[in-house]
Amino acid sequence: MAKENKNQNGRATPRASSLKVVRKSVSQTRKDIREWKMALRVAQQERDPKQYLLQDIYGEIANDALLSSQVNNRVEQSASAMFEMVTPDNKVDEKATAALKEIACFGDILKFIFESELYGHSLIELGEKEGQKSVTLINRRNVVPDFGRCYPDTSMDNFIEYRKISEFGKWILEFDSGHLGLLNKTVPHLLFKKFAQSCWSELCEIYGIPPRYIKTNTQDSSMLDRAEKMMQDIGAAAWFIIDTTEEFEFAQGVNTNGDVYSNLIKLCNNEVSLLLSGAIIGQDTENGNYSKEKANIAILDRLVDADRRMIENYVNSLVLPAFVRIGWLPVTLSKFRFANIEDTDKLWIIVKELLPHKEVSNEFILEKFGIEVTNKFAEQQPKGDKLSAFLEKLTGGDPDFFA
Repeated sequence: MAKENKNQNGRATPRASSLKVVRKSVSQTRKDIREWKMALRVAQQERDPKQYLLQDIYGEIANDALLSSQVNNRVEQSASAMFEMVTPDNKVDEKATAALKEIACFGDILKFIFESELYGHSLIELGEKEGQKSVTLINRRNVVPDFGRCYPDTSMDNFIEYRKISEFGKWILEFDSGHLGLLNKTVPHLLFKKFAQSCWSELCEIYGIPPRYIKTNTQDSSMLDRAEKMMQDIGAAAWFIIDTTEEFEFAQGVNTNGDVYSNLIKLCNNEVSLLLSGAIIGQDTENGNYSKEKANIAILDRLVDADRRMIENYVNSLVLPAFVRIGWLPVTLSKFRFANIEDTDKLWIIVKELLPHKEVSNEFILEKFGIEVTNKFAEQQPKGDKLSAFLEKLTGGDPDFFA
């Protein structure tokens, strides 16, 4: 357990990390459904569960391009959105908002909160490095939120009950989703997708550059060397040598151009999109249309709204109290919330429909749309004085102009 000291401002800061974990190499072998099932059994054991196998699989599938895109879409619309602090009477607290924005690592905390739904949990430790406020994510491989344990070494049975140490709730914060994470539902689809891509690439190799073979007397070393050199000089395609007494034939498989793999990959992509975005957005170019895409984006917006509510709850219940306890923020009654973003496109349509019937102030148009406008000349003059105004402008006010 880390000891605390007082700095010049009288603020408590930890001398060292309270939860140090041993860095381990991660196996890079291709994962399959059998290994995923085994990882689930280890993570759901009754007495001594561990999540390092499952988190290793999450780390591998996280490299998928579609999955990364879907996750980034939700992160950008939730954790990266504008925020503000509001007083109990629902007014923006500019001072508290500015103080919170000065904490550079706060954006990382919001991202870790969102990722707790993907990976199942996020255990973070606040600190200061070189005079700058920082946040460190405790490796999820070493954490078991079911029992509040952190294993410094996943190969050992020694653990730290982090919820019982004094830094918990101040320097150490936990965001626990209560389940194994949304990524657990995407694992089978992404594993099958990776398998289909591998098989399709092998099909392309076989159809693009068929393997070659040569018959020779394999008992004669000189003839064998000559055949080997000949095959090497011809090209880089796969080749082999058989004896004159042997026969080689290609197996008669199903003639295909890869549609079976393409359909499997498309199915897996669609399933991942449904899990993360609630709909298939921007992928089905053959059957897609504007109204369908618009409805799907509305579904994604509802998921983003749910993400924001979850982040707001965690920040107000855990993060802000911790910031106050460790002195990163002054005591305040203000609450955190995401700023409401106006739909300027929809607002502009409303303004255009109002203009023929109602007056819209120039200040409002400048503030909302950044367009500097002035009233029309005809609107500045009374209708009965239009001719007088024109003549005065023409003559320069000289009554003897037409004399």
